[in-house]
Amino acid sequence: MTSDPQKPIEVAIIEDNQALGESLQRVVESIPNARCIGVWGTAEEGLKKIDAFRPAIVLMDINLPGMSGIEATALLKRHLPEILVIIVTVHREHEKIFDALKAGACGYLIKRSRAADVRQAIMDVYAGGAPMSAEIARRVVEAFHQNAAKAGAETETVVLSQRETAVAKLIAEGLANKEIADRLGISTETVRGHLKNIYEKLHVRSRTEAAVKYLDSVRSRNVFP
Repeated sequence: MTSDPQKPIEVAIIEDNQALGESLQRVVESIPNARCIGVWGTAEEGLKKIDAFRPAIVLMDINLPGMSGIEATALLKRHLPEILVIIVTVHREHEKIFDALKAGACGYLIKRSRAADVRQAIMDVYAGGAPMSAEIARRVVEAFHQNAAKAGAETETVVLSQRETAVAKLIAEGLANKEIADRLGISTETVRGHLKNIYEKLHVRSRTEAAVKYLDSVRSRNVFP
C-alpha cells in the first residue's frame, strides 16, 4: 500500500467515562491530520466498530465493564496486530499497566494527563515510539527475556526476509518508524507492512516484544535473513 500523506490519523476511543471519552475526542480532533472515528463505552461494542473501521490507534481504558481493557488489547492485537493501542489508566496501577503492555499495548497515558501530553503520546506512537516510564519498560523487557529463556530449546526457527531483518534490527536499536523509513529509503507505510509481517513470524504483539525476541533469536541463530 502506498503511503498517503493526506490521509488522517484515525483514532478510536474505548472509555466508559463519558466525560473523559468526550475530552479525549476533543484532544484527538485538535491534532492536525487526525480524526476520531468514534467513542465507545465497552470493549465489546468498541471492538466490533474497530474491526469495521480499522483505525491506526486505539485509546483503551484499562478498567472497563465486562471485558477489561487488557483482555480487549490482547484480542485486538491477536486479530489486528497492525493497530496501535495506548492504554488509559489511573496512577499506581503498575501491575495492570505491565499486563496491558505484555498483551500488546504500545504505551500508556495517565488519566488527567494534559492535552499536550495526550497529543504527544498519540504522535509518538504513530511515529513508532512507545510512551511509558523507564520502570515499566524495564519490567516488560525483563519479562520477555525470562519468557525467551524458559522457551529454551523449544524456540522454532524463524525465517525473516532480508528487509524484515533490517527493520527488526533497527527496531531493536530503538528507532521509530520514520527513522527506519529514512534509514532504509522506504515509506513509513512500507515499514508498517514489514512490522506486521515481523509480528506474525515472531508471534509477538508489540515493538518491545519484537525487539527482545529478535535479539534473543539472533543470539541463538534462530532468525535468518
